[in-house]
Amino acid sequence: MNRSNLELFKELNPEALQKKFLNSLLKIQNVQRGSIWIKKDNTYVCVEAAGAESNRIKGVILDNRHPSIVGWVIENKKMTVAETKSDRRHYKEVEDCLAVKSSMILCFPLFFRDRDVYGAVQIIDTTLEKTSLNLDQGYLEQLQNLVDICSIALSNAVLYANEKKKAQNLKSALKESRDENLIIGQSPGFKKCMDLVKSYADTDFHVLITGESGTGKELVAEKIYKSSIRKNKPFLVQNCSSIPETLLESELFGYTKGAFTGANHDKTGLFEAANGGIVFLDEIGDMPLSVQAGLLRVLQKNEIKPLGETSTRQIDVRIVAATNKNIKQMIAENSFRQDLFYRLSVLPVHLPALRDRREDIPLLIRHFLEKESLKAGFLEKKISPDAMQILVSYSWPGNIRELENLIRYLMVTTEDECIEPFHIPLHIKNPDAEIEPYSIPLAAGHNKPGEGTGNLSSMTWPQLEKEYVTALLKKNNWNITWASKASGINRSTFASRMRKLKIKREQRVFD
Repeated sequence: MNRSNLELFKELNPEALQKKFLNSLLKIQNVQRGSIWIKKDNTYVCVEAAGAESNRIKGVILDNRHPSIVGWVIENKKMTVAETKSDRRHYKEVEDCLAVKSSMILCFPLFFRDRDVYGAVQIIDTTLEKTSLNLDQGYLEQLQNLVDICSIALSNAVLYANEKKKAQNLKSALKESRDENLIIGQSPGFKKCMDLVKSYADTDFHVLITGESGTGKELVAEKIYKSSIRKNKPFLVQNCSSIPETLLESELFGYTKGAFTGANHDKTGLFEAANGGIVFLDEIGDMPLSVQAGLLRVLQKNEIKPLGETSTRQIDVRIVAATNKNIKQMIAENSFRQDLFYRLSVLPVHLPALRDRREDIPLLIRHFLEKESLKAGFLEKKISPDAMQILVSYSWPGNIRELENLIRYLMVTTEDECIEPFHIPLHIKNPDAEIEPYSIPLAAGHNKPGEGTGNLSSMTWPQLEKEYVTALLKKNNWNITWASKASGINRSTFASRMRKLKIKREQRVFD
């Protein structure tokens, strides 16, 4: 085998390798025509052709029910030589369009490593004398060995290309999953809600989204934005409960240099920065009354007045607001302006709690399993019918956010391929129990493991895992073997997680 043939096996591009492989065989046999065929379902497809008029052969598809030399070689898994004028296996119609016909065909099967045949290569003599092909038995045996090696190299290149394509698709799917948060649901109430959202997106009126925490209010706001005529303009978000009153006012309306101590330069407010686009005001129910007055000016007159400035500025923004509070009750208690409420809720939409759309829970679980497996690079886990029933029956006080956090937890702590009931924390399996062995405390804060109740969705992922591991250890008197058994994972994995989380005996979960 010469150096040029050895170079064939370094090629990982299937198309390039096919071409090099075929041309090498034609050169060895001193002929000008050849082709490579791959078996695909009930057909044989020409994936490469060489020689005059090769463009008329490449891409040809043969039905396996019609006799052909290629089909015979693939099905019988052995080499053959055929004189085309007398051999009934020859598919003469394929050459009807060719000016020069074949006179003799030498055809070899292409093997995988396991000796399964996936295709065939034809070396074709077109001379009338039929003398170009070397058909000496010893020579053919050597040629067969070369073809076998090259066919394996070709199959490896195809497999490599397929795996590369899968990896690219995986990266693309992961990027899409990260870039776009999907809204999942098919229950009647939820579909009716989404129909409203779709119709709202086509207008330019303000929207008020209500619903419990974790129901997906920000996702709905994003959906309205992406489907609206303002989708190519800014989409800016402000959580009204996350910053102090004075800071919120300057964030929304901006300020001029010298407006207050520390105002060393002009600052553009959120409304002005989003001019032409949409502003999403989350937790609008926590907006102080003093700031509500400025927001009402935006809604009534499309203008803002930055802090420290005497004149107003015209703006053009659409507002989508959201809250988990009862705004009408707040109006009765004089903590929310009635006129602001009516201005905001031109188009109201209420998102149902997860417990009110239980038929959507299996869809969401499968979506999060797929999404998290893509992120982590894990094989996607399955979930047993019994485990699914437990999750469907749970009330989900933290709604979709709590469900998503639980799926992340199960992805990490479940070593088996399938999530079973014993993998699920006891606070979900037995939510009414006063004492919950091995459960995850639901509150994030300065509580000791196992103390207090609250919302699973309020915890960060490291906090949640650290709480869980420490709670198990305390319940089992810091016996790692017993704690790992209770968790459903082996001792070495449990101990490894302890080291990573820096958990030591009697250490508080939150320092």
